[in-house]
Amino acid sequence: MRFAAYEHQDQRQCAAVAADGRLHPITGGHTLTELIALGALTDAGAAALATSAGPHVSQVRLLPPLQPASIRDFVTFEEHVEGVRQSVDGVAGVPEQWYAAPTFYFTNPHAVFAPHDDIPMPPGAAVLDYELEVAAVIGREGRDLTPEQAREHIVGYTVFNDWSARDLQSAEMKVGLGPCKGKDTATTLGPCLVTTDELEPYRDADGFLRLALTAEVNGQVIGKDLLSNMSWTFEEMVAYASRGTRVVPGDVLGSGTCGNGGCLAELWGLRGEQTPPPLKPGDTVTLTVEGIGTISNTIVPAAELVPLPTGRRAKRERP
Repeated sequence: MRFAAYEHQDQRQCAAVAADGRLHPITGGHTLTELIALGALTDAGAAALATSAGPHVSQVRLLPPLQPASIRDFVTFEEHVEGVRQSVDGVAGVPEQWYAAPTFYFTNPHAVFAPHDDIPMPPGAAVLDYELEVAAVIGREGRDLTPEQAREHIVGYTVFNDWSARDLQSAEMKVGLGPCKGKDTATTLGPCLVTTDELEPYRDADGFLRLALTAEVNGQVIGKDLLSNMSWTFEEMVAYASRGTRVVPGDVLGSGTCGNGGCLAELWGLRGEQTPPPLKPGDTVTLTVEGIGTISNTIVPAAELVPLPTGRRAKRERP
């Protein structure tokens, strides 16, 4: 089953999406996030599909399919690590520690953009990049899950673009903590939430979803990969995320950026130059995931940068 949130005639609504692209509104006034938390998503979708169709998806403004409770963004593609590490640090290869566990960081759940929204340049950034990913959405609370148990806690999947200001990110990472303003201006989710059963035919013998991934900039194909090139399954990622803590309904877990042009920085590392160039206002990035759909966003200028002083060098006086 497929679900979308949308705006039409000044009204916001969520719906089940029929095979012909017609939207079947879900009654009751709940958002998809609320329906997921209530464990009522599938029943609500089935009831909606049994009623008359509303507008076609092409006639509405699609919204993000959900408002995430949190966003963990993993890094599970070996090829991406190789390329970006070469681009940012000038170091070849993959750190041995990377293979020990599916690493992730938390990004901003309050900066989620719709599948066709304009994306502002982060203030102060000059080197903007896209990142082609797929996100799993948690449908049921769990803690200390095994990968086998974790499968029952994933409600569905959506396309994920982790917009990255590489110049800000590179400077921030020198502190040794993690990216902040290099990552939190925008994340795109959409165009819909596809339930796990819909994608089960794509699952391979090793438990990976063999979905074709394509990235385009201004209509030119920049990258192509398969989601099954991940080094961990989504179930393994969920199990790791739940270790010693909880995953809750509405949590979003990004796959990490795919290889073979899943972002520009990987190509810069491999080529030794910024080709293709960083994104700029007016550029349009289109990401397509087989079985889920397409998101397409155009870059617009940044908000005015609000200056801040540099940190004070403490005199280290003691009471």
